[in-house]
Amino acid sequence: MSYKHLEEHDLKAIEKSLLTPKQLQDLVNLYKLFGDSTRLNILLALMNRELCVHDISEVVNVSQSAVSHQLRNLREAKLVKSRRSGKEVIYSLDDHHIEEIFKIGLTHILEEDEK
Repeated sequence: MSYKHLEEHDLKAIEKSLLTPKQLQDLVNLYKLFGDSTRLNILLALMNRELCVHDISEVVNVSQSAVSHQLRNLREAKLVKSRRSGKEVIYSLDDHHIEEIFKIGLTHILEEDEK
């Protein structure tokens, strides 16, 4: 069966479904954050429970300075949130969507491994 090119009304419908430039850039920035192994490991650790910088550093085997830097990036992107507990700052995932994004990606790569 040969391919039939879109008609004008079909093109317009698809164009309407596309993101605005700002939405597109925001999505690109979100996926860039998932593209760094340190940040991804931090998010994975926080999927288990809330943690302080020291504990995150121990779990992901990265310096506290590097963890703090990455947490700042993740907090600015609203992927993690923080709260104070005495002198400690405790971090957790901002909401359940972050875990869902990760699980969908993991499902996809595991599916590819099975092929």
